[in-house]
Parts: sequence; C-alpha cells; structure tokens
Amino acid sequence: MTTATLSLSELTAAASKAASTAAAASDAERAGWLNAVADALDANTAELVEIADSETRLGSVRLTGEVARTSGQLRLFARVVTEGSYLEAVIDHADPSAIPPKPDLRRILRPIGPVAVFSASNFPFAFSVAGGDTASALAVGCSVIVKAHSGHLKLSERTAEVVTGALRSAGAPEGLFSLVSGREVGTALVQDPAIKAVGFTGSIPGGRALFDLAASRPDPIPFYGELGSLNPVVITGAALAERSGELAAGLAASFTLGAGQFCTKPGLVFIPAGTRFAAELAEASKDKPTAAMLTTRIADAYPDGLRSVAAVPNVVIVSGTADQDATRDGAAPVVFSTSAANVLERPDELLEECFGPTTMLIEYSGKEELANVLAKVPGSLTATVHAQHGEDVLGLVEQLSGLAGRVLFDGWPTGVAVNWAQQHGGPYPATTSLFTSVGATAVRRFQRPVAYQDAPETVLHPALRESNPLGIPRRVDGELMLP
Repeated sequence: MTTATLSLSELTAAASKAASTAAAASDAERAGWLNAVADALDANTAELVEIADSETRLGSVRLTGEVARTSGQLRLFARVVTEGSYLEAVIDHADPSAIPPKPDLRRILRPIGPVAVFSASNFPFAFSVAGGDTASALAVGCSVIVKAHSGHLKLSERTAEVVTGALRSAGAPEGLFSLVSGREVGTALVQDPAIKAVGFTGSIPGGRALFDLAASRPDPIPFYGELGSLNPVVITGAALAERSGELAAGLAASFTLGAGQFCTKPGLVFIPAGTRFAAELAEASKDKPTAAMLTTRIADAYPDGLRSVAAVPNVVIVSGTADQDATRDGAAPVVFSTSAANVLERPDELLEECFGPTTMLIEYSGKEELANVLAKVPGSLTATVHAQHGEDVLGLVEQLSGLAGRVLFDGWPTGVAVNWAQQHGGPYPATTSLFTSVGATAVRRFQRPVAYQDAPETVLHPALRESNPLGIPRRVDGELMLP
C-alpha cells in the first residue's frame, strides 16, 4: 500500500484499482478499516510521539493529545458512514399523471475516486498522514495518496507504515493508501489524471500554486485548500468595562498557544479607542515564554514578518520586540497596535497573516468605523465576538458570518472540536471551497451526486432500494423518512 519502490504512475494506477474496490465495499467494511487504523495509532502512540517531538518540538503532552484527536477523527468518520445520512439518499417515485410525466429518480452521493492529500506542518498527526483529509476520503470509499510534509518526514514514514499495516490486517485492498514525498512529486501528483480531488493545508503561496495547477488540468479537479486566516476578534466597550483583565489573559493565552502556529490564532483584535486594554494585554503577555517553531524556514520568516508590520506607519509595538532570532532563541510574543483608520488606509500592509505568536490590536471609534474596517478583512476560518448580555450585536454577527465559517461568542478560536456540527472553512483565502475540513461533513468534499432514472432494483445501491435495507435516513417524495 505504500512503498518507495513504485513510481508515481504505478501508485496512482494501484489507487485507481483500489478505489473501485473501496467504492463497492459496504459502509460497515470501510468503518472497520478506519477503526483498525485508529486502534493502531493508539497502540503506537508512545513511539510516534517520540518521533514527532524530535522533528517538531511541540512537546509530548500536546502531541499525545493530538494522536488521540486523530484516532478520534477516524472513529467519528466510521460512525458517520454507518449512520448513513452522509449518502444523502433521495427518492422521487414516478408520477405518470404529472405534466409532463415524471420518471422514477433516485439520487445518491458516490465517492469521487483517488484523492491526493498534502500534509500540514503545524499538526503532524491531525492534519497529516492519517489526519482528517485522509480519514474522510477513506470513509466514503476513495483511495488516498498522501504527500508527506518535509518538516516531519520520519514521522510521516512511520505513520504510513502503521496505517498500511492496519489497513492490510483489516482486509482493505492494496493500493488504498500510499505515501510520497518531495515537492516535484507533489506537483506531479496534482496533475496526474488518476487523481480526482486534492486536500491541502498550508501557506497561501504554496496552496494557490497547486490550486491553479488543479484548475488548469485538461480535466480540472476540486482543490480543497486551507490556506491562511486572520481570525478577527471584536470586543465591545461594555465587555471591556466588565472583564478587561479576563479578556487580556484569554487573548494572551490564545495567540501564543503553540507558538502562534495554529490556523485559528486570533490575529486581529478590534477594541474601542481610548481604553487601557493594550496595557493589560502587554502585562498578560510579558511572561509568556519563547518557543521553538516547527521548522527553520518558519522560524526565519517570523522575525521578517514582525519587522514588516513594525515598519508600517502608525503601528506601535505594545509588547515584545521585532528584533529577535526565532531560529536561535525561539519565537517571542509580540503585540502590535494601530487604528482602524490606519488599516483602512493601508489594508494590504496590515491585513496579512504573520505566522507566529503575534497579534494586532485595532482601535475603532464607533460601530460605523468598525463595520468599514471589518469589510476589508479577508475571509477567515473564525470570527469572535466578546459582548455583554443584552447588547445589540445582530448586525455585527451578520457581518462576521459573511467573512468566516465559524462565529464564536465569549471564547477564543484556538481549539477546533471534531464533531457533527463543526465548520472549519471560510471564504478565500481561508479556504478555496465552501466545505469543511473538520467534522462529519468533511466527507462531502470527496463525493459527487449521481441520479438513477427508472433503474431496475438490482442495479441500485442498497441505500436507494425500496425496502431501505440499510435502515438509513432518506428523503422520499419530498418527505424526510427516518429509519
């Protein structure tokens, strides 16, 4: 299932063959494959965490928790496919008396085929070899070829061995899962005609280059990229008056978590002008330790990003310094401050993600100015509101809903629950699609609808047969029918 001795064309050919077998397998069979991989990851946690920590320096506590999240994701998708609603089975019976007459139509979602998955640097388990993209694709009957991230190559190879062994022992077809590495191979993978969709988590430049490749193929394919996110936070005057110290402590903990390398880090924080919140945040941030970053490239880029922000007119450093060597000493937290008027004047310079433990306070003078500056914020994964009970924030929430996929209240965006309701995706550049990469509906990325007209019962998927042998939820003649 994964071997360095096969060429890319041989791997994609094997993936195509395996995808046909997986698509024909029952939901229970595929759930068994996922649970087997989850069990294998749990059984090898100690070894995997040791390798991961040597490559990423994220620490055993964080990494052990991430393995648990990863195995939990696999088990969630096993439940998703056995519950059955993911198929979106719809039946409309024939109606000869209608004008014009209506045929018998039955629609279902089917797997799209072999999928390429690009691992992320900042989550070496949950968004990597056996992460959510891989799990959701395998769940619906797609084969997967993972492009390993160079930042944790040894971990990727060992994780792939664990996944391969578990799938083989569970009876999954050969070729269902494989691993490749290298930038050139990754580019070729996106262009390979056997690949029918791509899942990607990474930088805007890298993701956009692959997105354009996927769109420029003779047969363009879906590219589900999670690229960059500023994750705006809006704090009202009433909230600051009631709990500014609490808010400063919460924000300091959130933007420094994991050395600021979370895709949901709160990078922009909008506060009323003329408050002491900047000083309180500086106090709450001053003792946050420096932290090693994921790769040398990321550590080198962090101070460059800080200096670029610091050089923008009318930007003040509230806490920390842009003059640091994150590669040698670790990344130190930095808090910037500016005005909404300055952001409106220089949006291209100030509304750009800086990957690391830094955030920008933006002071606004009223609701109108706040609305105007929020209109300049690019698409994000999250948006957060801190207000007091009874405040009228409906208009604000409507605006934030238009620029983010998840809107939080009185909390912090770092931390993404893996469940049925989660939405981890937002307008570009947060993601390149309308779908989520976390939670139950992540499977929808790797399915396509097929309708069968006047089909004999013998050729129909069990979910579309009259007797509903799978016992799943379906919509029949417009009515939702529960088992």
